[in-house]
Amino acid sequence: MEIFAERIRELRIEHGLTQEEVGKIIGVKRYAVYSYEKGRACPEMKGLVALADYFDVSMDYLAGRTDKRETNR
Repeated sequence: MEIFAERIRELRIEHGLTQEEVGKIIGVKRYAVYSYEKGRACPEMKGLVALADYFDVSMDYLAGRTDKRETNR
């Protein structure tokens, strides 16, 4: 979960978003995004898909299974 936390924070900052803005994108409160970035929680599948779609990265990238951001679309 540590890699996921780092990648979510990195992507959020790269896109110039606040935790609150990311929360609105995936339908959760700011504190949930804070918890994801601290490695204390992980979003449900619906949130993971929304994050991958918004940031245009693969779910494998978010999960740390690959370092390639590309999706298979």
